Amino acid sequence: MVAMGFVQSIKVCLSKYAVFSGRATRSEYWWFALFVILSSIVLAFLDQTIFGTNPDTGNGANVLNSGFQLAVLLPMLAAGWRRLHDTGRPGWYLLLPMALGVATMIALLSGVAVFSVLEGGVDDPEVLRGPAAFLGLTGMIVVWGLQLVLSVMMIWWLTRPSQEGKNAYGPSAA
Repeated sequence: MVAMGFVQSIKVCLSKYAVFSGRATRSEYWWFALFVILSSIVLAFLDQTIFGTNPDTGNGANVLNSGFQLAVLLPMLAAGWRRLHDTGRPGWYLLLPMALGVATMIALLSGVAVFSVLEGGVDDPEVLRGPAAFLGLTGMIVVWGLQLVLSVMMIWWLTRPSQEGKNAYGPSAA
């Protein structure tokens, strides 16, 4: 298996903009990831230089970097999907950390709604503050731990060597 170079990786990943089938070598994925990271740093610096910061909030316009991030979202997802295929894992595993984030938001909003309804049914709503804080804090600690485990596991999977020969997702990449 021949390692892919920086420029070749960028060309391949952008040419396979929305290709979620097949396999991607480690070098293809990680060179493209480096390109995205370096480009984001440069564009953030340019955003700061061109648009400056708002003195009231300390935030600056993120026009260039945000546009770039939106443009490379799909190719980065597709490259990661193919990379997981190359290690013999289903590509949808890449969505696990995001799915946990969505589930967390739903749980938080549901908790707020439930405690809002419960407040109307008690004489002293202050008695609900303790249980609400306990449940919220405990839930956030559990989610933080799960998110950490999922993120480390995802990095581990993305760094694994390619499966030799053909696997369920096709022949070896390059």
